[in-house]
Amino acid sequence: QVQVVESGGGLVQPGGSLRLSCAASGSIFSRYTMGWYRQAPGKQRELVARIGTGGSTNYADSVKGRFTISRDNAKSTVYLQMNNLKPEDTAVYYCNARYSSSFRDYDYWGQGTQVTVSS
Repeated sequence: QVQVVESGGGLVQPGGSLRLSCAASGSIFSRYTMGWYRQAPGKQRELVARIGTGGSTNYADSVKGRFTISRDNAKSTVYLQMNNLKPEDTAVYYCNARYSSSFRDYDYWGQGTQVTVSS
């Protein structure tokens, strides 16, 4: 089992940047696919970006070219660099750790960090 804790959210003006961090503990970090999700008020939680155990990445179309996900296995941390932020990026951002076994996936979530993009 793994525990994840997000940090780095805040208030930023449109066009600005933020970097979110997610520190994991309690298990072997490199075995987990890591993802960032977000949930805006009144909307469903959606995938923002994901990075696999081998470093492959995928992004939501709405953030391609603006956001970059990366991981540092030595520090058991995953990052989300967010550039050119827009008001529609405002949401609570959640870190997800997924362990895939032969039978099922195991998902672990952080508490979330608020990102507000406003002038």
